[in-house]
Amino acid sequence: MLLRQKKDLGYKNLYLPNKNVLVGGNRTKSSSKNNNFFFSIITVVLNNANHIEETINSVINQKVNLEYIIIDGGSVDGTLDIIKKYEKYLDLWISEKDNGIYDAMNKGIKYSTGKYIGMLNSGDLYNPEGLSIINKYLIKNKNLDFIFGTVNKKKIKYGFKKKKIYWSFDFYPSHSSGFFISNLAQKNIGLYDTEFKLSADHDLFYRLIYNNYKGIGTKKNEIIGHFRKVGGSFSSTFSFEDHINEEIKIRLNNNQNRFIICLIIISNYLMKIFKKKKYSISLESTIRLIRYVIQ
Repeated sequence: MLLRQKKDLGYKNLYLPNKNVLVGGNRTKSSSKNNNFFFSIITVVLNNANHIEETINSVINQKVNLEYIIIDGGSVDGTLDIIKKYEKYLDLWISEKDNGIYDAMNKGIKYSTGKYIGMLNSGDLYNPEGLSIINKYLIKNKNLDFIFGTVNKKKIKYGFKKKKIYWSFDFYPSHSSGFFISNLAQKNIGLYDTEFKLSADHDLFYRLIYNNYKGIGTKKNEIIGHFRKVGGSFSSTFSFEDHINEEIKIRLNNNQNRFIICLIIISNYLMKIFKKKKYSISLESTIRLIRYVIQ
């Protein structure tokens, strides 16, 4: 039984545009003959003309069976022209204003038909054999709900340790560009919760873990992609404390032990004192957060 009620997914096969929406791709032209895709890859973008083309090429050059969906938030910098340039390789692209990155990601999920769904945001790249590595694991491990592929994010992020989720705010083993979830598990667990502006991906992962969905991680040397912080990223407009606030709310929503949450908050503050971590919270914030948790 789910700890939190899932939100209605409302999956759709074809987008019905209105006057404020631009839409294209093979699905809109009835020329997409393959409806049995193994992967659905979704790219979310807003005004990233300098890097979107690299991302597109890293997807369409993969050697696996996939559909590619691009969700544009109404770009005005030439991004849309680049998307149209590659239209014959896209199953669907949509351009309209959205309510943030997770709203855009949810939109892409609703139109996904593949057995497994992956997110690759604009600026991030798959290695040439990236999806082939994931494909190998999914064929070998039948009925997996999710998998974390190794990603290069300044340092190599890999593996999946279920217990780490209880003891660290920095538990996310990879990055969203390395995360793949089965379409069935996505439908059952629900969409990204747009209440969270920074950590809805963490919230989704918590729901999967606490509801005993089955997942694994690839090996350290099997790097499937690269995450790049391009320009002023969305999350860079928020403070580390904003991240912690959301993280605590997510843990409380998923019924994690409050005493353990308080221990993690205290340990984060101690890290600031003894290891002089760049990202940590002040004593005042530590006290405030503990009071919030135990109230």
